[in-house]
Amino acid sequence: MVENTTSALHVELKFDEEDVPYEEEILRNAYSVKHWLRYIDHKAKAANHGVNLVYERALKELPGSYKIWYNYLRTRRKQVRGRIPTDPMYEQVNNTFERALVFMHKMPRIWMDYGTFMSSQCRITRTRHVFDRALRALPITQHGRIWPLYLKFVQQYEMPETALRVFRRYLKLFPEDAEEYVAYLQEAGRLDEAAQQLAHIVDNEHFVSKHGKSNHQLWNELCDLISKHPHKVHSLNVDSIIRGGLRRYTDQLGHLWNSLADYYVRSGLFDRARDIYEEAIQTVTTVRDFTQVFDEYAQFEELSLNKRMEQVANEADANEEDDIDVELRLSRFEYLMERRLLLLNSVLLRQNPHNVHEWHKRVKLNEDKPEEIINTYTEAVQTVQPKQAVGQLHTLWVEFAKFYETNGQLEDARVVFERATQVEFVKVEHLAAVWCEWAEFELRQQQFEEALKLMHRATAVPKRKVAYHDDTETVQTRLYKSLKVWSMYADLEESFGTFKTCKAVYERIIDLKICTPQIIINYGLFLEEHNYYEEAYRAYEKGIALFKWPNVYDIWNSYLSKFLERYGGTKLERARDLFEQCLDQCPPEHAKYFYLLYAKLEEEHGLARHAMAVYDRATSAVKVEEMFDMYNIFIKKAAEIYGLPRTREIYEKAIEALPEQHMRHMCVKFSELETKLGEVDRARAIYAHCSQVCDPRITADFWQTWKEFEVRHGNEDTMREMLRIKRSVQATYNTQVNMMAAQFLNKGTAAADAGAGADAMRQLEEKARQAAAEAKQSQPERAASNIMFVRGETQGGVKDKHNTVVNPDEIDIGDSDEEEEDDDEENAENEETSNGAAVTKADDEGLAMKKLRFEQKTIPAKVFGGLKPKNREDSDEE
Repeated sequence: MVENTTSALHVELKFDEEDVPYEEEILRNAYSVKHWLRYIDHKAKAANHGVNLVYERALKELPGSYKIWYNYLRTRRKQVRGRIPTDPMYEQVNNTFERALVFMHKMPRIWMDYGTFMSSQCRITRTRHVFDRALRALPITQHGRIWPLYLKFVQQYEMPETALRVFRRYLKLFPEDAEEYVAYLQEAGRLDEAAQQLAHIVDNEHFVSKHGKSNHQLWNELCDLISKHPHKVHSLNVDSIIRGGLRRYTDQLGHLWNSLADYYVRSGLFDRARDIYEEAIQTVTTVRDFTQVFDEYAQFEELSLNKRMEQVANEADANEEDDIDVELRLSRFEYLMERRLLLLNSVLLRQNPHNVHEWHKRVKLNEDKPEEIINTYTEAVQTVQPKQAVGQLHTLWVEFAKFYETNGQLEDARVVFERATQVEFVKVEHLAAVWCEWAEFELRQQQFEEALKLMHRATAVPKRKVAYHDDTETVQTRLYKSLKVWSMYADLEESFGTFKTCKAVYERIIDLKICTPQIIINYGLFLEEHNYYEEAYRAYEKGIALFKWPNVYDIWNSYLSKFLERYGGTKLERARDLFEQCLDQCPPEHAKYFYLLYAKLEEEHGLARHAMAVYDRATSAVKVEEMFDMYNIFIKKAAEIYGLPRTREIYEKAIEALPEQHMRHMCVKFSELETKLGEVDRARAIYAHCSQVCDPRITADFWQTWKEFEVRHGNEDTMREMLRIKRSVQATYNTQVNMMAAQFLNKGTAAADAGAGADAMRQLEEKARQAAAEAKQSQPERAASNIMFVRGETQGGVKDKHNTVVNPDEIDIGDSDEEEEDDDEENAENEETSNGAAVTKADDEGLAMKKLRFEQKTIPAKVFGGLKPKNREDSDEE
């Protein structure tokens, strides 16, 4: 029919003027695809009949051209776009595809377009036939392009049986896409086959999910599927599948157990589900899995109880059996909640059965249940291995025995203790603790002799002596060197034994060389209590020979204290020998106490010079931090014994030995001493010496102290000298880079000190005015004067006969004339002006000092001897 139509078209063929060139080219090149396509492009905007006619003519000449066929089929599909599927043109296009496949049956693109076009026509059978023909015509390497369209077609319409058969054929070629098949089965409601397919996927170790799912995730999907739809999955053994997952995936036991129990719950087998929950909480080994299972179990019991209560409430003819059933469910739920802590403890013990702390917690949870407690202790001591125990295993044995003791079963408690002494503990201390607890148990029962026998058994020396720290030997053979056991033995002998047996125990401890300083002290106290003083001193001597510093400190302390307390000064030479022996190797951190004790002995019972010698030795033997305190004590004692003048040597020695921060304080104290003694010049020299290590920025207190000293005891020249020294020291420290940090650390102090230096003369002037006003009031008959500096006073207060220190060697020299003072001031100003850094400051100070006026005094007669003039005028004439 198509051929007749074509021939008729050729007969009735009419051309436009624009088509003539293309027709001429085709006549010359009838087998050229390029010329035909050029003609087709020219006729693209023409009517459908015109372009189709050109395509038909081209295909008649070139029936094997894929390019012309592909473009022709695409053009024909565009022509029917938007039409209803029953339009006759669809059939014409289908016929065109059929004619094309006669020549293009090996081209997958043609088959794909044909299958897609047929799918849009809703002709299911014909479409399925087209895809089947495509799969038969194309090689298997091209099937991957056809199958996605085929699967999309079968899933587009509700034809589950056909789709299942198509998917099964597809999985034979592409088994890795089994997840898509499972997803379709779940959508189609074919859950049984979906479960089968998913189980097959899980069993296949070589299966790799295209969606990135792990085998464990697939297991969870399978468990969810079969547990939530028990009535639709019949071909699989759900119980065996989930239990297989429990053995295989031990890190997700909680979810799998819940899935298995959920399967029985949905199946209506509630008792079986309850058994599964009980089995789960008794087997899980992690707290997370236990929490998941227990929460589901509790929710199941609660829902079951609530539902049953609703049913009974809605039933009008509820009988006694229904009430009993409700009570039973309620009791079951309460019992479950009461067991939660105990069940959780079981989980932790399954994690680590050697956890001693968890066993103790389990005993507390079984409180008021003696049988359960005994069973728990018995299981614990049988389960926990000493080398793997977490915690102290011996506490289980001790608590087990104490439990029998509290219940009055003393013989059973002794049996437990006896068994405990045979356990291979890891450490000797654990076995020693068992023996000591056993002895205390006997003491609580007033069995003192039995307690002594037990300690004697525990401390018995084995036939073959071994080292205490030799881990290759058993703890039973090393127990005889346990200090804990021997200490307990010694305490028992002191309380219930004889003097001879107790002394033997202490001597045995010392012979084994396991004693401590406290043991030695206890031994000495024990001997002193029985009036064996010399024996006690020999015990102290043994302890001193065994230990070294600083462990021997307590022994020496007790030894010397007890010796001095008993003998005092009666055995002075022996006491001195003991102190010398003690101080021979005494470290500086412990020397202070013994030196003070030694010096106290010499003060009370010996010679003063010996005491001073001890103090002198102590100042260099103690720690650097304690030297300042030691020197203060030395100075105080020297002043009490010899007087203040004899302390000068000590001060000088202290200033040389002490560090800077302590040396400053010592210099100030030394200066105060010299001031009290009337030696103002010596005090000033000490201040000058100390000032060399006193940065004005940091040690503002020192300079303030010196300034106050000069105000009370100095004059204009000494004040100038002090300020000059201060500037010199400050300039020295300014040249040191490392001291600049102190300026920032003590910014506030430095600022205050700078202000004080700037206003020094102003403050002095103010004090001078006050002093002048007081002098004017006290002596109105004398002319007004501006005296500022006066003679040195002991405490800087008002001068009187009582507080004035008289120096018999002092010469009373009067002040010079005002002219001489003015010349001295000018010379001082010139000298200070020559200093480059302090010109301005010196000028200010000089101007301030010019304002000062001094009191005029008469020259003492001692200066002139027999040449003294009668009056001032005679002196001037001469």
